[in-house]
Amino acid sequence: MNESTRRYVVSAFQNYYATADIKLPPEFTSREWGFIEFTSSQETFMKRHRAFGSQGELHDYLSGIGPAHAYYSVAYYEYPGAPKMKEKNWEKADLIFDIDSDHLPGGINSYADMLEKGKKETLKLLEFLIDDFGFKESQVHAVFSGGRGYHFHISEESVLSLGSAERREIVDYVSSKGLNLEKIFSKREISGDAGAESAKMSVFPSEDEGGWGGRINRYLISYLTSLASDEDAIKILSGFKGIGKTTAERLVDVFRDESRVNALKQGKMDALGGIKKEILETIVKQGVEQMAACVDEPVTADIKRLIRLPGSLHGKSGMKVTALAIDELETFEPLNDAVVFGDKSVKIKAIKPFAVQMKGKDLMVEEGIQEVPEYAAIYLMCRGVAEYGSH
Repeated sequence: MNESTRRYVVSAFQNYYATADIKLPPEFTSREWGFIEFTSSQETFMKRHRAFGSQGELHDYLSGIGPAHAYYSVAYYEYPGAPKMKEKNWEKADLIFDIDSDHLPGGINSYADMLEKGKKETLKLLEFLIDDFGFKESQVHAVFSGGRGYHFHISEESVLSLGSAERREIVDYVSSKGLNLEKIFSKREISGDAGAESAKMSVFPSEDEGGWGGRINRYLISYLTSLASDEDAIKILSGFKGIGKTTAERLVDVFRDESRVNALKQGKMDALGGIKKEILETIVKQGVEQMAACVDEPVTADIKRLIRLPGSLHGKSGMKVTALAIDELETFEPLNDAVVFGDKSVKIKAIKPFAVQMKGKDLMVEEGIQEVPEYAAIYLMCRGVAEYGSH
């Protein structure tokens, strides 16, 4: 970014902050703040250990500096502005989750595809937080990062005192780390009549059971009943390790039988008619991979982490770090809803060809001088693929 570009982008950010309605985090005067400014050199550094005593003070700073990135601490401190961490006196910390779309497994075709993939992963995590951990939707605050993914913020009293180890355990749970399928598929002793010997019956969790057990039951029933109606069911099942054609045919017969499916929903494995539990484990492993949420563990575990300020702008995209109600998350379209700059034409010099989809338009710039809408110009300049003007 040359100096002309830096001045243009900083001015645009300053103008945004002059009128932006920034919702501050709880107890914001107890937070440490950090900022990265735009520079015309390759080197960047964070200005941190800041504290603000009023909303007006923060507003003046943002509109005066026009920072590329604005952060605040998940931690609450007694002395947030102290220059050394050991002097701040940590008190508690919000529980934060970060889904970074470009860290997710599988291929990505475009920026839009990456963001959509990240949103789907975020919705998976939300299901864990509500169904397994019992948070209400009103207690989970979603944020689009303005760049590649999403955050969840939880500021409930029940989580504020959790240490790093406890937070890692939560990540382990939602990501299925350490999940023991041997315990999911177990044997239960059934008492016989007087004088008769007890017997052991294979069971697994019912569909109504909480946690991973019920989730696995619902996946297995849904996947196999749906597959049983597929004309290629035998071929697909035979593709799993350890499942031959004969076993595949027996599985299809089981999951086409409503009475046996209902028994399996209750956790009664004898409804499988002798099909070994190891066969189901093979299919369940696929389900666990699909159901587990891919969360950035270091972010959640760090009780002194700096996180992006909702309402601020992301200096690598020019898009808004957007706070979302849970019922807005599924329909949120970041490349439209998080775009804050207008449509006026701006002359840029593209350093290389680049394509982006924003505000419902597919924009393709070629190397050289051209005019594009302001929102695209700022995005391209922030990405480092264009400079302002024609010089």
